[in-house]
Amino acid sequence: MATINRRDLISSLLGISAATISGCSKPQEVRIEGELLSPDFATGHRLRDPATAIGAIEQWKEIPVVIVGGGIAGLTAGWHLRRSGFEEFELLELEDEVGGTSRSGDRDRFRYPWGAHYMTTPMPENVALIDFLQEMGVVREVAPDGSPIVSEEYLCREPEERVYAEGQWHEGLFPVPGASQDDLDQVADFHAKMLEWSTKRDAKGKRLFALPIADSSEDSETRRLDQVSMLDWMNEQGWDSPRLRWYVDYACRDDYGLTIDQTSAWAGILYYAGRLRRESHESQDVITWPSGNGHVVEYLRRQLEPHLQRRKLVARLKPSGDSGRDATCELVVFDKDQDCWIGYRAKRVIFAAPQFVAKHVIERFREGTAVNDQPFRYGWWLVANVHLRGRPKDSGFPMSWDNVLYESKSLGYVVSTHQSGIDYGPTVWTWYYPFADAKPRYTREQLLSVPWADWAEMVMTDLEIAHPEIRSLVTRIDVMRWGHAMVQPYTGFVWSESRKMASKPDRNIHFANTDLSGIALMEEAFFHGVRAADEVLGFLKERA
Repeated sequence: MATINRRDLISSLLGISAATISGCSKPQEVRIEGELLSPDFATGHRLRDPATAIGAIEQWKEIPVVIVGGGIAGLTAGWHLRRSGFEEFELLELEDEVGGTSRSGDRDRFRYPWGAHYMTTPMPENVALIDFLQEMGVVREVAPDGSPIVSEEYLCREPEERVYAEGQWHEGLFPVPGASQDDLDQVADFHAKMLEWSTKRDAKGKRLFALPIADSSEDSETRRLDQVSMLDWMNEQGWDSPRLRWYVDYACRDDYGLTIDQTSAWAGILYYAGRLRRESHESQDVITWPSGNGHVVEYLRRQLEPHLQRRKLVARLKPSGDSGRDATCELVVFDKDQDCWIGYRAKRVIFAAPQFVAKHVIERFREGTAVNDQPFRYGWWLVANVHLRGRPKDSGFPMSWDNVLYESKSLGYVVSTHQSGIDYGPTVWTWYYPFADAKPRYTREQLLSVPWADWAEMVMTDLEIAHPEIRSLVTRIDVMRWGHAMVQPYTGFVWSESRKMASKPDRNIHFANTDLSGIALMEEAFFHGVRAADEVLGFLKERA
């Protein structure tokens, strides 16, 4: 496979002129360290190879319930089973640690996210999530109207966000400096429309756009928005401001890993309208931690430690019978530590791994159904944790939790020490890049061959736009490659029959993953974990 020229790689991915890329031609005065990380691609890819040989099963375990996958959804399913008084289950996870794209890292006393790094305060209707956050101590009480009151230490500190434009930093995410009056009028119209969507209710009193999306209205007119892209819908409104389009495109890339012309308009509107407070232009408060959503993972891990089985590859699921009382499911599992094959016999399985894995491991998956007529699609992401010995000098608005570069194809960075109130000295920035191009220049296989040094140079080149002295401050850059990181709510998918039917059991296998909502958010993963656990508990109750 031909190697990718570093300058071409950085220029094409960041969308900048090759001539401005300084680190590719001149010697580096400052040496930095770092690692190139990824999930266990090699073991995981064995699933898609039909020639993969499964050895003799060396031991069998009989257990009523097995959970496959230790992301937020799988962990939540286990938590809900335990909270309901059921303990006869094991959770199998391929990786060394649970958490999926919500896990976190730590080095030199710093904690930082490797993926998902926040959630918004849930609406009063999301009782289950509020109850969970109360158990965690994140929500200290619930107001008479059902609104959660979040403990101050978990609310994102001010200043929350800023954008770099016109040569300096500015408060908020919309680049006001340099904007024309037409730009400002259009963004005002846009926010007014989002408020209108957020306050509307259907005949049953349900919000048109809600998190989790299962709580959203079934109004057919609203759901038709899924059939057009966010860009096409904005064109229909007459919104052609380049700055407004960048602002909305940023939101789509941030939450969905898609550009504005790929994202379902329903999903694009949800990003804003689903999070607005009642009768307010203000969004629900952001909840975050230095380790991002790794804080939630750690809490769930502690609750479930006796049930966790790490470094286990689930290679085959063989349901027998139908979904009735006598149904069983055999699981063929590779134990990476013991280098042997083991088997499980379960009455019920909660499959909390991504949907793209299901067809490779579940025998006769969805046979005779049209569930896969409209496929699940996934985005590839790069996340880098950048260690600095000190803070760069800034012009304009001060450093915030979320720091975004106008017109960059990256998503900028979040500051891990911001929530701890540490505003000076060493810190860690978590930098995000979604591969959102509909027609990528490079294949996934080519990108997997890119060395650490090239990715590190891409990160510094991007940060150098706003921080010219960044190279003198960076001591380490660790880079995580997330393949199939996030399900994508592309046009026509969110309210497709394929997506909706995917949540339904396949014989005695129940499904729990944020994939099933078509959007990769903590709220959705939690919802599906609880839902699948309730399905299993209902079956076990009937059987008893």
